[in-house]
This record gives sequence, structure tokens and C-alpha cells, in this order.
Amino acid sequence: MKKLITIGIACLLSLSLSGCSLGSVIDRFTASDDAAIQDINPESTRVYMDEIRGELQNFTGNQITLLSDEESYTFDISQATLECSNGMLAGDAVSVVYEGQLDSTNTGAVHALKVVDDYHQMTTLEDQTFRGQVQVLTANCITVKSDKNQTVTFPVTGTEQYYQAGIKAGNWVYIHYKGNLVAAADGNAATADGSHTKTFSVSDVDPFNVPDPTPTPAPQEGTEVKKENKLRAVIQNIQTNVLQVSIENTTTVLNLDMSALPCYFKGGAETGSHVNIIYTGDFNGTTLDGISILGITGENPDKLSERDIGFTISGDIIASTANTITLRTYDGADITCNTEKATNSSSGGLLTGSSVKITFNPADSKGTNIYTSIKIEDL
Repeated sequence: MKKLITIGIACLLSLSLSGCSLGSVIDRFTASDDAAIQDINPESTRVYMDEIRGELQNFTGNQITLLSDEESYTFDISQATLECSNGMLAGDAVSVVYEGQLDSTNTGAVHALKVVDDYHQMTTLEDQTFRGQVQVLTANCITVKSDKNQTVTFPVTGTEQYYQAGIKAGNWVYIHYKGNLVAAADGNAATADGSHTKTFSVSDVDPFNVPDPTPTPAPQEGTEVKKENKLRAVIQNIQTNVLQVSIENTTTVLNLDMSALPCYFKGGAETGSHVNIIYTGDFNGTTLDGISILGITGENPDKLSERDIGFTISGDIIASTANTITLRTYDGADITCNTEKATNSSSGGLLTGSSVKITFNPADSKGTNIYTSIKIEDL
């Protein structure tokens, strides 16, 4: 016990002789610690995150325009992710999540992070029907004119289509879609822009109904029954009533007139997808001479494995975001594709101006106008 007291007295004497008190030592230690804490990131600034909710007015592939509280806001979303369940539909309620502080309608000082559904909005876009006469049909677009002489072009990439009486210019069809038609950019009241909609089906019958295959009737005595045959082919192009196909595993190309043929395309008439051509007669391997075509049926994307998918979209990249690219196709459509899970073998780095071909499955994009890419390659 005496030894401990002696050691304690010695320590106190040492502190006194050095001019330091116990309190001053503690004060120094505390001051040094506080200084170290204060010096961490002295120039750091607080990052503000917020969101703005509104109605989607326009989408260009890397910019979005919202109408919020009767004010228009245009955001650069080239570094944002697009996460809306419906895609980019005109009239849909969406939110832009951003960092920075929004100054009135000037969005230049903020950084958009993502575009998402507005979960505060309880109302949803309703399905609509447009009836019109076919003007032009391609793989990605259909242009129709209503009985009030309004001309509208709708996207039909991957869209289910059934033409009971065939398809040609002048035929009346019913288009089922979601999203708002937008006034034409040139102010022409006789036209409207349907590019920011999702088209669910196109048909010359309404309601949309594809009948089951009709069983072949039993032959009557004394009559000759022509045997039905099937050719499997790959779609190369479609221009209103003419479907260009190549017979599978050959170089033979045929132009099929669909003006009076029943045609059904479950996943749209996309380049690279397969069709079955039902016919009677003897096919000579190169031409349509000697055969009668009874109908054309596309493949069902719901039943295809990923390796068997042939549906493709081709075009030039005109814009991109953090998880999408937007292509302008040969037939003038702007199509946005999600690239997150795609295998990319293209050489252009998905930069603007690159020409690419995207393989996709229409079954993955039934409710959205953003298509899920499976494979991306040079065109």
C-alpha cells in the first residue's frame, strides 16, 4: 500500500515540475480530438435529394417533360434509370427523383437519378380503342385514318395482330392501346402523335378474338379433298399487304399478298420471327406457282425458349439513359429498349449514332412500351 502511495506522489510531482497540471493534460487531449473531428471533410456540402410528381407530356429517349401543378419541367435523364411499369406513356403519372435543389422550372442545376411510377396517384390510364382505315402497316408502325379524318400513327412493335379478312390499305381496324394521343408537332389538327402509347392489339374484328383452328371437314363421297401443307419461313419485311419471307434454311424469298388472307401474328410481324404458311398444292421450292395460300400464322412468343427467339428491332441509336437505348428504325419508329440484362456483342459501345440489332421477346413487354433486350449486336 505504501508503494502505491509513493508512486502516485511521484507522478504528481513530475507533472508539477514539467509545468503541466492534470487538468491541462486532459484539456490538451480533448482539444486535439475535437480539432481532428472538425477537420474531416471541411469543404463537404450537403446533397439534397427530392422528387417531383407530374404527368408525362413528352419523352425523347434522354429527356422527359412533365406537367406538374400546371408548370412544365424538362429533365435531362441521360444518366437516370427508367423504372416505370408502363414504360414512357403520355399522360401517365410519374415521378422524377433527383439530387440538387430545383429552382422554379429551371432543371439545369439538378441531376436526375431515376424515373418511377407515381405511387401517390390512385388513378391509372384507361385502355382505349381507336377505329380507323389502314393507310400503311410496317413492322413497327401502323398509320390509320378515323371516320373524322384524323390520321394517327401507332407503334406496333411486338403487338398481337389478327386480320380475319386479310390486311390492305383501306381496311378498317380496331386498335386497343393505353396512353394519350399528342397533338402533332406541326400544329396540324388533322394528325395526332400516338408514338408515346402502348398498343395491345390490332384487328379487323372487335372485340379482339382469334378463333380456334377449324377442323378439316370429312370428305364427301365423290369429291377430292386437297391436302393442306405447311411451310415454315422467316419474316424479312412487311409493307401493308405484302409480307416478304425467306423459306427456312434456304435462300428462297417469297412476297406474300395478305390482302385476302386470314393472318395472325401473336408477337407482331417482326423481322427475324417465324411464320407458318398454310397452303394447298405442290410447292416447287422457289415460287408460288402451283400453290394456293390459305393463311399465315406467326409463332407464339409465350411458348418460345430464349434460344429460339427470333424477334428483332434494328436501327440507329439516337439517345440513351443509364439502363436504356432508343433506336430510330428504318420505318421511322423510335423504340426504347432496356439493356440491363442483354448480351452485348456490338462494337460501337452503344453510343449515339451506332447501328444495332436487338433481339427481344414480345412476351416480356406486354404491358410496357420499353422492350427488354436479350441480345445486342452490330447491324
